[in-house]
Amino acid sequence: MPRYYVNKNAQTNGDHEVHKYGCPWLPNLENRIYLGEHTSCKSAVRKAKEYYRKVNGCYHCSYECHTS
Repeated sequence: MPRYYVNKNAQTNGDHEVHKYGCPWLPNLENRIYLGEHTSCKSAVRKAKEYYRKVNGCYHCSYECHTS
């Protein structure tokens, strides 16, 4: 199963992006929280909401969970 992370640093709109391991836009180690292994980005986003209110999937690696 893929490993997912959430960015500690919010985007300009306040979203904290969820990334799959291997994504070119995966934040540096010190700027991410490990969310565990998930079968899809949907469960990873739910987990990330335990840390941050505003969460979004990465456009590039978690497009299914990305909202505009």
